[in-house]
Amino acid sequence: MTTGNSAILTRSEIWSTQLKEVLQDNLEAQGWVNWLSEFPDGDQFTIPSIGEATVRDYTEDTDVVFDSLDTGEFTFAITEYLSSGHYITEKARQDLFYASQLEAKFVPSQARALSEKLETDILALGAGGASGGQTASATNAINGAEHRFIGTGTNETFAVADAAKALFALKKANVPSSNLIAIVDPSVEYALNTLTNIVNVSNNPRWEGIIETGIGSDMRFIKNIFGFDFYVSNYLADANETITLTTAAGKANIFFSAASGDLVPFMGAMRQMPKVDGGYNYHKQREEYVTTARYGLKVYRPENLVCVLTDTDQV
Repeated sequence: MTTGNSAILTRSEIWSTQLKEVLQDNLEAQGWVNWLSEFPDGDQFTIPSIGEATVRDYTEDTDVVFDSLDTGEFTFAITEYLSSGHYITEKARQDLFYASQLEAKFVPSQARALSEKLETDILALGAGGASGGQTASATNAINGAEHRFIGTGTNETFAVADAAKALFALKKANVPSSNLIAIVDPSVEYALNTLTNIVNVSNNPRWEGIIETGIGSDMRFIKNIFGFDFYVSNYLADANETITLTTAAGKANIFFSAASGDLVPFMGAMRQMPKVDGGYNYHKQREEYVTTARYGLKVYRPENLVCVLTDTDQV
């Protein structure tokens, strides 16, 4: 017997008993949302707000001027109602070799898909617009400091000085300087990794510090930059705007303080946590799995949000 006279006995294609799954990255933003707990029913929520007291010059033996505090309100709404569903027919269950593995992945895949959508919606708040708390193509200055600007690196990439400018903007808005967070696009990590004073061996003769391990590790930067802990995300919003400079393939990188839960810039509410329903549909002879969720998101503290827009096409 040779391969020449036994070809019919040779399998032309060998199939694995395993299913290959796509790689999944970390989801960072959900931990930095002020999630409402006092929202028992309905889909509209209002938080009243008050301003600062007024100081006046006083003249002896005259009447004191009494001033009222400025008041306002923050309105919040449940806007998202999402679902993710899969089914497998009875016939497919009987015939598919991978049927059990496939069916076991339905619910985890649905949960991951909803989590990625939530992550995208949170980071989209940095894109501007009504729920974004910022106006696109504008500096959104507070107390004279820009809270929205384009990266000052070569060809609108990120420069280290941009982190210093973001810190300045937060300080001018009276935001605490503790637990500073930056969520940036991978292209920002690349720009920082390739800075001359980092990669030039003459400036690191023993290859110490950043050069030893790279500036990023498991989606978090190893080095703190001007007080900011940097995290890398693939879910940042697109932002192609003209603010003094112009960004054409831009991402909205966000900077803020997470000093306390009520200080973070984003507010959210889960009217319905992801809930799984399933059952056998005898009309269609198939097993069905559905995961649904309801939530709302909005910028709560625009003074604690700085967006640095950077080009991503320079890598």
